[in-house]
Amino acid sequence: MHVKKNDQVLVLSGEYKGKRGKILKVLPVRKRVIVEGVNFISRHMRPSNNLPQGGIVKKEAPIHASNVMVIDPKTNEPTRVRYDHLSGDGKKSRQKARFSKKSGEMIQDQS
Repeated sequence: MHVKKNDQVLVLSGEYKGKRGKILKVLPVRKRVIVEGVNFISRHMRPSNNLPQGGIVKKEAPIHASNVMVIDPKTNEPTRVRYDHLSGDGKKSRQKARFSKKSGEMIQDQS
């Protein structure tokens, strides 16, 4: 996937179009991501130890990964991502890295 946890992204379509947020969780099998402050749903929760009174809880729901675009760390604008190999001798020693298409800067993992 072109996005990873803790990436800053821009939502491209849907009700939250134009909103920026941080990726909280990536669900690669379903090709979906959970973005902070985007796509809220209401869950009717039964009382439990974590939530003794129960009630309606708002939480973020996943959106498709194709609906978000990574924010370029240098220009602070949305950009596509390209993959390239870092220098190394031999096939096994090379590491794959993500680069911004706009500025050419490497996108660091903000873990």
